[in-house]
Amino acid sequence: MKRKRSEETKKVILDAAGKLFSEKGYEAISIREIAKEAGCSHTTIYLYYKDKEELLHQFSKPSLEALHEKMQHIVQSRSDTPEVKLKKISNEFIHFCLRNKNIYNIFINAKSTRVDEANPDLEINKMRLRIFTFMKQVLGQCLSIQDTEQLLDFSRIYFYNLYGILSTYSFQHEPTEVLIERLTPTFDTAVEVLIYGFEEKLKRGAGEN
Repeated sequence: MKRKRSEETKKVILDAAGKLFSEKGYEAISIREIAKEAGCSHTTIYLYYKDKEELLHQFSKPSLEALHEKMQHIVQSRSDTPEVKLKKISNEFIHFCLRNKNIYNIFINAKSTRVDEANPDLEINKMRLRIFTFMKQVLGQCLSIQDTEQLLDFSRIYFYNLYGILSTYSFQHEPTEVLIERLTPTFDTAVEVLIYGFEEKLKRGAGEN
């Protein structure tokens, strides 16, 4: 019974932290505010979590690991072309963020670092980097390029497109599943247009040499 109460308390604290991180931003929230939202004392939080960073990590970890596993499965598929893989990865990421808006806000904004940082300190940034690396890897396969700087530039542009989609549709009143069904073909077209644009850029660059 005591263990069950402890697990329930930990969940309440994590849910409160996630809610506040999403609404107000990671930096703006204190442990005391999380405790107030959770209906407990701040000393209770420290019984279960070392600090605010651990709360961020523990709240985000399960969902982001599930997303990472799905992306890994797509990347390792031998039956799909690189373009199909990129569409699937894009849609997996978009759908995940639309269905998990609190995680999306944290994933994008909470103590985020550059995507080319070699060894970030926070676990959530390590997860960001692994997910971004999947996207970059498949985009490189689509374009048949391995040039580090050029591929990184294209990958950033590709991610800006995803971020723009999410910024546009994250706060729509339309039911999420209806929105996803209606707009997934448009998301696929966006990937096609980006690939076409990148290929044209590469052709022009080759013509200048």
